[in-house]
Amino acid sequence: MSSPYDTGRFAEVDGLDQVSSRIDAAGIVSQMLNDLRTHPTDWENPTLERFLDALAASLEVLPGVYAHRGEQFPAQPTWKLLAEALFMASGYE
Repeated sequence: MSSPYDTGRFAEVDGLDQVSSRIDAAGIVSQMLNDLRTHPTDWENPTLERFLDALAASLEVLPGVYAHRGEQFPAQPTWKLLAEALFMASGYE
């Protein structure tokens, strides 16, 4: 972050759109952990308390995110949905 008025960022991950299994989701979580370890002050929600607060909010707004993208929200949870929620929590304000 370059100034005290900047907010943090989301985790940098690859392959979020291709998550279809628990192994894929675990790979996203591993990328997030590596990014947090490499850039601990860059995330919007770098502490467990802030991350969990943002995760709860992310889970609440995910149906709207899908609607905004013109996609159907899954009736049943998927590994991709879990990975998206975790990713969102890294930078959700």
